[in-house]
Amino acid sequence: MEGCQTPQQLWRLRCQQWADTPALRHKKKGIWHTVSWSDYYAQARAVGLALSAQGLQPGQTVAILAENRPEWLYADMGAQAMGLIGVGLYPTASPEQVAFILQDSRARVLIVENQEQLDKAVAVRAQCPELQRIVVIDLEGLRGLSDPCISTWTEFVAGGHELAVEKSKAADFEAAVDRGRAGDIAFLVYTSGTTGQPKGAMVANRNLVFQIASAPQYLDLKRGDRTLSFLPLCHIAERMGTVYNPLAFGPIVHFPENSGTVFNDTREVMPHLLFGPPRFWEKMYSQVTLYLQDSIALARWAYAYVSGEGAVLSEARLSGRPVAAWRSARYQLMQRLVFSNLRSFLGLSEIKTALTGAAPVSPDLLKWYMSIGIDLIESYGLTETCGFCTANPPSRIKIGYAGVKALGTEVRIGHEEEILVRGGNVFAGYWNLPEKTAETIDPEGWLHTGDCGEMDEQGYLRIKDRIKDIIITSGGKNITPSLIENQIKFSPYISDAIVIGEARRFLTCLIMIDPDNVAKYAQDRQVPYTDFASLTRAQAVLQLIGKEIETVNARLARVEQIKDFRLIDQMLTAEDEELTPTMKLKRKVVTAKYGPLIDTMYPP
Repeated sequence: MEGCQTPQQLWRLRCQQWADTPALRHKKKGIWHTVSWSDYYAQARAVGLALSAQGLQPGQTVAILAENRPEWLYADMGAQAMGLIGVGLYPTASPEQVAFILQDSRARVLIVENQEQLDKAVAVRAQCPELQRIVVIDLEGLRGLSDPCISTWTEFVAGGHELAVEKSKAADFEAAVDRGRAGDIAFLVYTSGTTGQPKGAMVANRNLVFQIASAPQYLDLKRGDRTLSFLPLCHIAERMGTVYNPLAFGPIVHFPENSGTVFNDTREVMPHLLFGPPRFWEKMYSQVTLYLQDSIALARWAYAYVSGEGAVLSEARLSGRPVAAWRSARYQLMQRLVFSNLRSFLGLSEIKTALTGAAPVSPDLLKWYMSIGIDLIESYGLTETCGFCTANPPSRIKIGYAGVKALGTEVRIGHEEEILVRGGNVFAGYWNLPEKTAETIDPEGWLHTGDCGEMDEQGYLRIKDRIKDIIITSGGKNITPSLIENQIKFSPYISDAIVIGEARRFLTCLIMIDPDNVAKYAQDRQVPYTDFASLTRAQAVLQLIGKEIETVNARLARVEQIKDFRLIDQMLTAEDEELTPTMKLKRKVVTAKYGPLIDTMYPP
């Protein structure tokens, strides 16, 4: 950390050291715009001074409701530099969710992206008496804005720049950065609320310092390398990847034009580092599947042959078996001839580190990426561990395991096979919830994760499932649903799945189909349908999903096999109550809402 006690002090140092080099790039109307480290510092300082001019005091909170963009970082780092606490909100949050977080965090200032987010804020501000000001970044559709409590981003930041010209005010900003301490709270991350109201996890400066120092253990990056920021910035993994890990390496962070252009922008950026949840990597795999369906026979044969050879060599590598030098060299040549276009198509031709986490991942998916020459590294972490706490070493990947613990982190298996974590990455507790904090962090400092798992003799951690999600059938069999769901979701036609069977005689499944891939399947075979609901009812689609389930069942023990399934006939988005903001199905919500549909799979 080069003598810096806090990430804000390290950020200031990097802005000085790397002043004229690019820090950020943001795509607007098809053109990439570059922000240098010195510009980054000037903009964040202006925001920090403008917030201070509002009368905010250290320890008070500033909330941000926006998609990923440079202004998010200016607001976040500017607030933290002044000793304020940042609070990120999911852009898909409903007005009710916005109201809850603003109330719970006692936010004094809310920075919103555009008219859509402003409408949410205006609708609930009467319920948030401590909210003093709303700042709007993008004014499209907001002509004639005259509310005295609402400022435009331009005028708000301009006021901060004017203050920065005064030597005393600029010195105030520097002094505030200097006053920061390791125990100060940097920001709050609100949990997704799958089991009740969201809780504000307090991430301290010491957690961030620990993780920044740990990053070189699992990231292969250098100054000037390219990364892509597309997951919500209020999510701990993206916050670390976009804001803090760059302080260790100096890569250029790229912000896509919008959430719908991520895959196209990935092809343009050709990132060296890419982190995504399993759903992201599954979508890439599905794109390849569709791409090959429309390819000529020779291309399909070449892909099958080379990927098959890659799978054989990958299995040898994973098991530690030697491979003849001539065979390895032949495969490298075949890769360059066949897979170079494929990796360019995916935007992965320059990739050095590909990471996945935040949800269970299918071993089949990891093996597929390895077969085409990309090591997709599985890691494990939580909001409460400030992100990563275990990961697979690139040189010693073990499929089906979330890797080994980071240096300085302790991991052990406790009661009911619960994974316990202790170290500098363990968060400071839940905001205003001391009793919940005491339930989660025991007196010895062990974080009780709520996940169950096991550790092998080499120290590799295998995640089984959330403890509360383990299924016990009426016959007394313990089933780990996520292991089955991961295999089902490997199908390019299935987006998500929830296995049902608690206190039941056998297992069944609710399926969320991939709308693009299934629609193409139907169109190619002239299957008639009018909308998404009718697509899920088409007999050809039901047969297609049935075959995918049969393929998975062939690999499962008899007690684990899916005996029946139903398709969810709604195209779900993050706004729907069934999904978390990170697009994971909420098991309890789904099983309750679709109870009658589930019952049709269990006749008396």
